[in-house]
Amino acid sequence: MRRDFYRIIIEHRDAEAQSFYIIGIKRVKRKYSDFISLCFCVSVFKKRNKKMEEKKITVSDEALRRAAGEGMDEFLQVFTDRYLEVTGGQVNADTMPLLNGMQHTLLGYRLFCEEVDEGGFVQLIQNGYGPYIFLNPFAKAMRLMGAKEFSKLVYAARKIYEENREDLERECSEDEFMAMYERYEVFDDLEERFMEMEEEVTGQVARYVDEHLEEFAEVVKTGDADC
Repeated sequence: MRRDFYRIIIEHRDAEAQSFYIIGIKRVKRKYSDFISLCFCVSVFKKRNKKMEEKKITVSDEALRRAAGEGMDEFLQVFTDRYLEVTGGQVNADTMPLLNGMQHTLLGYRLFCEEVDEGGFVQLIQNGYGPYIFLNPFAKAMRLMGAKEFSKLVYAARKIYEENREDLERECSEDEFMAMYERYEVFDDLEERFMEMEEEVTGQVARYVDEHLEEFAEVVKTGDADC
């Protein structure tokens, strides 16, 4: 399902903090929707300015053990639910420094799965997440987390996106939106491949998170965590 909202790109640069973020989506178009969707950002360079320091995010060991027993998706959701809670459900110039680069990457993977599983790449792009996924180092981060084939898939989708970006991101009616699925059948193979590898990719991401917990949250004893 396509969700309408104002589409914007906001670049936030801080030379002292050596930070660069891309928030939001694309050019503002007048007379669009009155709903502003949750937008995402990614930190490309490590923040060094204390004023821009990310918020310490804690999760309880009990919550992780319980979720791990339920499955990989539930395990990862413990983290991403906390990220959404900390940012208040939106990332903007005020909230984007609250998460570090790897936390944004994990949040981005959740977004990618939700969008592509529901409506494919066309929906992901029409909902405004093309720049976040394709213009930020999401694919590179996935490769570093061990999901090499998935990283290649994202790069392949990025090529299609860059070649057709103006058309894929243009404001359109519901009928025009549905017609895009016929025009961009080139995405079909990539979507099928993702469906086939999704469980494996989620496992690779979950293993990386489990082995590098400190990059994603501070694990504390039950009662000491905010979650």
